[in-house]
Amino acid sequence: MNLIVFEDSGVERLGAIAIGRPAYAITCASFRLIDRLETFDAHLLGLVRSHLSLIQLNDFPQLGRQLNRHSAWTLVVNARMVPSQANVNHLRQLFDLTGDDQQATTHARPVIVRSSWAVAAALVPTAMIEDDDEEGIAQFVASLGNGGSADCDSHDIDFDLFEHPHDVVRFNMSCFAENMQHRIDGGHYQQMAEGVFVADGKQPPANVVMDASHGPIVIEAGVTLGPFSYLKGPVYLGQNVKVSEHASLKDEVCISHTCKVGGEVEATVFEPYSNKQHYGFLGHSYVGSWVNLGAGTCNSDLKNTYGKVNMVYDGKKVATQMQFMGCIIGDYAKTAIQTAIFTGKQIGVGSMVYGWATENVPSFVNYAQTFGSTSLMSPEVMITTQQRMFGRRSIEQRPCDIQLIHDMFRLTAKERPAGLRDEPPQF
Repeated sequence: MNLIVFEDSGVERLGAIAIGRPAYAITCASFRLIDRLETFDAHLLGLVRSHLSLIQLNDFPQLGRQLNRHSAWTLVVNARMVPSQANVNHLRQLFDLTGDDQQATTHARPVIVRSSWAVAAALVPTAMIEDDDEEGIAQFVASLGNGGSADCDSHDIDFDLFEHPHDVVRFNMSCFAENMQHRIDGGHYQQMAEGVFVADGKQPPANVVMDASHGPIVIEAGVTLGPFSYLKGPVYLGQNVKVSEHASLKDEVCISHTCKVGGEVEATVFEPYSNKQHYGFLGHSYVGSWVNLGAGTCNSDLKNTYGKVNMVYDGKKVATQMQFMGCIIGDYAKTAIQTAIFTGKQIGVGSMVYGWATENVPSFVNYAQTFGSTSLMSPEVMITTQQRMFGRRSIEQRPCDIQLIHDMFRLTAKERPAGLRDEPPQF
């Protein structure tokens, strides 16, 4: 079996959460889609936006670039698919339709499953894909979305896809219980107390309070729990996470590996290598990679009217249908001490924020509207900052990392005011 995970045009609407990573690498409820797809007995291929091709090549070497012609069937999966246990179960339903993998022929009919306008998944005979190279495969996948395979069967499966950035927060909450149960059922954890599962078998410190009455607490290897911290499940702590003293993590908190977290955090996703080490509240939010939130940074996740939160994307208001919705923070963003982020706001990639963020913050700016100032954050400054951050974690800065910053700067130009779109000339 081949398995192609592909990015469609809908990925552009995901903005800051996907500009620096393939959509299949977005963390939600403790998993990325690529983590779930790797469990299939299949030859994996990835089709991503051109500016992410080198990142995929270096960071996801398990994804090939050519079809295995010995596999009679190919499963096609939208990279925006939510990494939920329900979606995985649905994919296995499609996977099981192949029966004997050797029986597919050019006369077999493909099966296409749509979610709204998009192709969520498809099962096609490999013989229908005429070209082996990456461009030819991409053209065939695109033809599925354009109705190029009229002679096909449909399948009644409801797949969930990420449509907007706030969907990560929404699905993080709704999928957390099932995803955590799947992790626990994997069997490599030891139950150290009722509802508390630890990967390395180390007993949590006695001065840490854990409440698993509303959901399990899963702790991966290398996690450090500071004294008098409080964990209220469901909570997931990835490898080498450091929880500061007196921290409070509760209700669907998902912290990816190598993060430092303190203060009060609720129903929030952290991508790897991000820090919120000090006091301050963060709720119902998404935090990208290599983010640093200064001491006292807080966000609002509830309107004073207690009404549903609206987000603004590309100047258009989008109803989230969520009463609690905090903020979306892109990769490499930084906040100064005592920064306040208003309800339902976005912080763009590579931006530095000072004071109050009462509106969406574009990517690659020094944002200090409280003090009447917004200026350009050049990619060169961010590249130097990246090198310093990587060095602190003993990570080598690669040419593809540098190129990605330049690409993100270019691709987010439209977010910035007209005078801040181009990098100033170097003298």
